[in-house]
Amino acid sequence: MSRTRPPASDTPPRVTIRDVARAAGVSLGTASRALNRSGPVSEAALQAVERAARALAYAPDPIAQSLRTGTSGVVGLLVSDLANPLYARIITAVESRLQREGYAMVVGNTHNSNAREDMMVELFRRRRVDGLILGPCEVERPDFLHQLARDLPVVALDRDFGEDGAGVHVDHFRGAFEATRYLLDLGHTRIALLTSDSALRPGRERIAGYRRALSERGVTADDTLVRASRSAMDLSFSDALALLSAKDRPTAFICLGTRILSGVLQAMKQTGLRVPRDVSLICVGDGDLPQLYSPAITAVNWDLEAVGTAAAEVLMGAIGGSGATPTAGGAADSAPSAPREIRLTTHVVVRESCAPPAARI
Repeated sequence: MSRTRPPASDTPPRVTIRDVARAAGVSLGTASRALNRSGPVSEAALQAVERAARALAYAPDPIAQSLRTGTSGVVGLLVSDLANPLYARIITAVESRLQREGYAMVVGNTHNSNAREDMMVELFRRRRVDGLILGPCEVERPDFLHQLARDLPVVALDRDFGEDGAGVHVDHFRGAFEATRYLLDLGHTRIALLTSDSALRPGRERIAGYRRALSERGVTADDTLVRASRSAMDLSFSDALALLSAKDRPTAFICLGTRILSGVLQAMKQTGLRVPRDVSLICVGDGDLPQLYSPAITAVNWDLEAVGTAAAEVLMGAIGGSGATPTAGGAADSAPSAPREIRLTTHVVVRESCAPPAARI
């Protein structure tokens, strides 16, 4: 009775370090030392091994390398909303900087849920990532980051990390302060702020900056004009519509983009109000929508690429890479430092969406 042979595979067998050693005419140990630059090897043997590796198209086995070195060459990054174009630019910058150091990156979406963040972090740890970059998520948990940092390097991205952690922060306080002051200079006193939840650092800082600007001008803050959404992913149409439909409606809005901004614009369209004739508008975070909308929308802007680059460099420094130390504006020098906070500045990009408040009859 004949046995059926399994079908032949079209995939060629994987080239191993033993194949390289055999082709180079050296021992396995010599080939290993030559490829890993981990010990004494004669120049002739080194060249022979390199020629053999190129001829055979040898690629190291990442699993074997991980077991041998205790590292994976992979970094994990978690954000709350992968569809957010602001995060997309940060992720691209992180990946670009990591690649320069020979690291790969895996990205996860927490959907602004701490429970999902816990699950994703555990998954990344089982995958033996060499470090983590964690963006804002539902509720600030500096103790959680502190606990994680006992096992592997962790960098907080725009979230609280405690006294002994490492993180990259955008100066949202200054951004909201300057945006509010700009509107006050135009004569607005009824200024609405729509932002992310005050339980998160960015939302908390924006509210504080907004209140400081009002206080310095002697304007009493009206709590009904501040709408802090649990998630920046929520469409704030109903909040904006309620504010615009009130008898003493706001004459200006400062709102987080892109989805909250979309909700405000939708509410303005439904109420028949126009920018900037009836309502002035400032978007927190720049992008295609504020730039292409007509009239173009004034925006609080910051260097998203610098945010991503700084986060990657802080992490590289923490795990022993050659990352440089960025300055507060995003530049870098060559001296590594201990875990710390990197704070990046914001500025207001003035366009066409703000004007003095119209007189009410």
